[in-house]
Amino acid sequence: MDKRYTDYNSYLRQIFGCRVQKISIDAGLTCPNRDGRISTDGCIYCNARGSGTGVFAQGISIAEQVVRSQLFMAKRYNAKKYIAYFQSFSNTYAPVSILKSLYDEVLTIPGVVGLAIGTRPDCVDTAILDLLESYADQYLVWIEYGLQSIHDQTLKRINRGHDFDCFQKAVALTLNRGINICAHLIFGLPGETREMMLDTAKTIASMAIDGVKLHLMYVVKGTALDTLYQQGHYQCLEQQEYVDIVCDVLELLPQKMVIQRLTGDPHPEELVAPFWSLQKTQTFSMIQEMLVKRDSWQGKNA
Repeated sequence: MDKRYTDYNSYLRQIFGCRVQKISIDAGLTCPNRDGRISTDGCIYCNARGSGTGVFAQGISIAEQVVRSQLFMAKRYNAKKYIAYFQSFSNTYAPVSILKSLYDEVLTIPGVVGLAIGTRPDCVDTAILDLLESYADQYLVWIEYGLQSIHDQTLKRINRGHDFDCFQKAVALTLNRGINICAHLIFGLPGETREMMLDTAKTIASMAIDGVKLHLMYVVKGTALDTLYQQGHYQCLEQQEYVDIVCDVLELLPQKMVIQRLTGDPHPEELVAPFWSLQKTQTFSMIQEMLVKRDSWQGKNA
C-alpha cells in the first residue's frame, strides 16, 4: 500500500539513492529551561534525560555513539549512509567554538552525509546559523525547532519558556541559508482542544517550513505532567482520537513538507501512559488505513 504522505525515508532515498538512517546522538549538552537561565524545572513533559539516551554521561563519546549505531543499522536496515542527529536537550546551546568541534567530529566519520540539530527557537543566533550554513554546501543540514504549539497560553502551561513569536523570529533568521527547517508539534497537550491543534497545523502549513515531526503527548515518570496525571488533572488522547487528528493535520500540510515523524517514541521503562503509544506499528497502520478510508492524502485540504 502506497503511503499517502511525504515520508522521511523516501525523501532521503530520493536525495542519496540508498537507505539512509538517522543516528541519535547525546552530546552532553543542556537546556536553558534546565540550567536556570529560564527555569530549572524543564518543560512539564521532559525528564532529566531530555528526550535522549543519557549515554554521554556514561562516558561514550560522540564518535563511538555514531560508529556503534552505524554497525547496528547497516546490519538491520542495510543502511549505506547516515544523518547525525543531535537529539538530547538543546544542541545549539553552547559557544560556537564548542558546537563546531561537536559537529566537525561527526562529519569526519565515513558514511555521515548530513546533520540534524534538535534545539529550541530561543537558542539560535546569527553566529550559530552561520556555522550551520557553512556545512550546507557539502552536507544535508536540518535544524529542528521544538515548537509544540502556536498557542502562547499552552506554551506557558507546559513551562516551555518561549512564545510563538520567538519561533517565528528563529525561522526568519534561518531562511535562505540552505538549512532545512523542521518544526516539532505535540498533540494532546494539557488544555488544548482539537481546534487548537488544527490551528497550529494550519499556521505551520502557511510558513516556510520544510518538515514536521508530529508527536503524541505521553506521560513520562518523574515529570510534572506525571504529577498532573496522577492527580487526575490530565487525560491522554485515545489511540483512535490521535489517529484522526494526525489525518486531519496531514490533509492541511503541503505535499512538499517532509513528515519526519508521525507519533512519539517513549522509552518503555519510563512510560506512565498511554500504553497504546508503544504500539507504533499499529498506529502507523491505523493512520494509513484512515487516509485510505477517507480517500485522503497529505495536502488534500492545504
